[in-house]
Amino acid sequence: MLTMSSTHEMPALGWRSWVIGARELGTRLPMAAIEVLLRVGIASVFWKSGMTKLANWDLTLALFAKEYQVPVLPPEIAAYLATAAELTCPVLLVFGIGARFGAAALLGMTFVIQLFVYPDNWSEHLLWASILVYILTRGAGVISIDHLIYRWFLNRA
Repeated sequence: MLTMSSTHEMPALGWRSWVIGARELGTRLPMAAIEVLLRVGIASVFWKSGMTKLANWDLTLALFAKEYQVPVLPPEIAAYLATAAELTCPVLLVFGIGARFGAAALLGMTFVIQLFVYPDNWSEHLLWASILVYILTRGAGVISIDHLIYRWFLNRA
């Protein structure tokens, strides 16, 4: 027999069932879908940055010369490398072709940004790095060209 102490409370068994059901519902989202969301989400961050650099190349060069000041590399080379990475690696991630390579390149770029450009923005960089480390260590997932290539190699072996 279920009892309630007031008309606004749920019965104890009903509340427990609701919590268990809600938790189990969360586990039903396929990991493949989460992996696609992670890839597209992090790719969009870097793609937007690359497109912004292309939109005003003179400003980009000035930022690399005065604000970003990446050590060792001349500002012009750093600007070209960063823009190239921000426009090619996101494509690799979205389509899941060479995704680990793209993630590794963007992870390296994230470390450079964290260490030399915006060290106070560690929480955002930690988020980026977490997603990129996941892709680097686990791959792009089953909804990717990388997975199709892997399956093709398995079938030929």
